[in-house]
Parts: sequence; structure tokens; C-alpha cells
Amino acid sequence: MKLHELRDNEGAVTRKKRIARGPGSGKGKMGGRGIKGQKSRSGVALNGYEGGQMPLYRRLPKRGFSKPNRKTWAVVNLGLIQKFIDAGKLDAKAPITEDAIVAAGVTGRKRDGIRVLGKGELTAKIDLAVSGASKSAVEAVEKAGGKVTLTVAAAPAEASAE
Repeated sequence: MKLHELRDNEGAVTRKKRIARGPGSGKGKMGGRGIKGQKSRSGVALNGYEGGQMPLYRRLPKRGFSKPNRKTWAVVNLGLIQKFIDAGKLDAKAPITEDAIVAAGVTGRKRDGIRVLGKGELTAKIDLAVSGASKSAVEAVEKAGGKVTLTVAAAPAEASAE
């Protein structure tokens, strides 16, 4: 094969359709838009239009609420932390901070903070300093002889209705 014999695969390059450029193009006269009507005019956007009947997005009730400033946590389980300690990627003797957790690769990034959950077994005595922790995680760490320090004042889980 020589340089001048190189060709693209069949169908890899297609010529642009030249719409409304005369009868010889096969897309001449009305340019594939049919005769008259709203869709044949320019500047028409009919997404969600249902021909005069009440559109679906207005027939269905509005539901829910998206909190604009809600916090998203990077969730880490105790079993995963133990696995990284066993692998030697986390040092159990030094305090385990959020930065240490991210640097070890336990989670990709911190987001608004790291929240530790109690899933899995923890055997090492560790000193955890994270943004949030579940009750079961705190109990499991204290049972193993360690302690949990919350770096950010965690908002109460349930607001008391009085």
C-alpha cells in the first residue's frame, strides 16, 4: 500500500445534504418541509406542544423540592478504612483526617465533607477526624479503642418540631 492509495472506510465521510438548492438535489422546492403549516416556517420550536390539548407537563402535579444549598457527603465505610489500614495505605497510629483519606485513595474527593458509616469490621485502634459519622460508626470506633472527632459542627439529623 502506498500513500496515494489511502482511502477512508466506505461511509465514513458523507457529503453534506444541500437542502433547497433546486430540483436536481432531490431536496429542492420546499426543502423537505412539506406544504405550508407552522412547521414549514422558520423559527418554530414545538417541543412539548400537543396540538392545543393541555400538555403532559401541565397535566401532572408538581412534586418535591430541590434544596439549592444542600450538602453532599463523600461516604466512606469503616470496613473500607480497615482494608486500607491492612494494605498499609493508611497509618492507624497517626490521626486519620479527611486529607489522609483522600490521599490514600479511599474516596475520590472530599465534596462538602467526609461522612463515615458503620458498615464493615474495624479492628484497628484509630483516631478519626471527619466531618460526619453515623452513631454505629462512632460506637464501632470506640469499641475498637479509638475515638471520633467531628471537624465540622454537624447539623442535627432531625429538626425538633415544637
